[in-house]
Amino acid sequence: MDTQAFKQTLHKSDRYNRRGFGSANKRAKALAQAYQSSLIGSIRDNGNLLDYGRLQVRLAEAFGFCWGVERAVAMAYETRKHYPNERIWITNEIIHNPSVNDHLRKMNVLFISEEKGVKDFSGVQDGDVVILPAFGATVQDMQLLHERGCHIIDTTCPWVSKVWHTVEKHKKHTFTSIIHGKYKHEETLATSSFAGTYLVVYDLAEAKYVADYILGEGDRDDFLKRFSKASSKGFDPDIDLQRIGVANQTTMLKSETEEIGRLFEKTMLSKYGPSELNEHFLAFNTICDATEERQGAMFSLVDEPLDMMVVIGGFNSSNTQHLQEIAISRGIRSFHIDTPDRIGEKTNSITHMTLDGDLVTENNFLPKGSVSVGITSGASTPDRVVEHVIRKLMNLSEANLVIG
Repeated sequence: MDTQAFKQTLHKSDRYNRRGFGSANKRAKALAQAYQSSLIGSIRDNGNLLDYGRLQVRLAEAFGFCWGVERAVAMAYETRKHYPNERIWITNEIIHNPSVNDHLRKMNVLFISEEKGVKDFSGVQDGDVVILPAFGATVQDMQLLHERGCHIIDTTCPWVSKVWHTVEKHKKHTFTSIIHGKYKHEETLATSSFAGTYLVVYDLAEAKYVADYILGEGDRDDFLKRFSKASSKGFDPDIDLQRIGVANQTTMLKSETEEIGRLFEKTMLSKYGPSELNEHFLAFNTICDATEERQGAMFSLVDEPLDMMVVIGGFNSSNTQHLQEIAISRGIRSFHIDTPDRIGEKTNSITHMTLDGDLVTENNFLPKGSVSVGITSGASTPDRVVEHVIRKLMNLSEANLVIG
């Protein structure tokens, strides 16, 4: 499929909108009323530090809503106002934050159901309004909705669109796209739909496995089995790894994406030599500025003297999970929660998600005595949610509870 030609056709349609319905200033004002926090503002004005009795809170210098998320949420709200009577659908969560998505449900926005990775568009009719979330949507889904006569409101983050342009360049020059990401993640599914031949690697270990295969090490059958769900149809590692380009899911760990890029450049240099490198390797910078900024702020925060870390964001939020990984890698007692309700004030407990994906409850969460807590949040988390977490910590510190 010529994805560039389809996008040009779609963008010219009078049923397609990626600009929203109001000015940027109006959007910012609406979001401020819904999600901003005066407490967070005052902490920021105090050098990102709050001293409250025995409790000290240190905020990351950069956290929470990024520009792409703000834009997506505001456009979704504008859509409901612009189409007060029409049926409005969204192809996935607008962002990975339960409170924001619940707010949309209360506005009578319908979420398209999904089973075993397949979306059910059977209820979507001609004339319905369909919102594409910040992660984007596959080109096949967009084509289906366009052909069905839907009004499409595209809130895809421009950084995600930038990655799509990158893999389309790979395809144009017959390079295989190696995508650093999670093959089931909505964003990576969308990106791979714009690629030609592709392979998704989850981490540096998988990238090293692929690099070893390129250099003549490894077993073909084992390779095909390992990447059976993370590669394009008919992928042939003996042919399709001769010319490669690197792209990424924008929410992955920046340092790892960069390391993967260097690994494949070194691999192709070793195999083909410097004079032939450009014929076999392409690299474009597709790391999101906001992701880079928040991860950098997290690295700075974990260098501070902290007794524990609280990372706030949806449990299915990739960028939040990577913030948690940074804290864990430094040996800091850290907790990933999605809502303030995970903290039990009466029981001094916290229910949190581990890096292994287990939901566990820990008692005696906040110890007695002076305690320094670092706090950050993923790009899909409103400041008001962060405020509610901090207020729970303040209440716990006053109670000075340690319950067995």
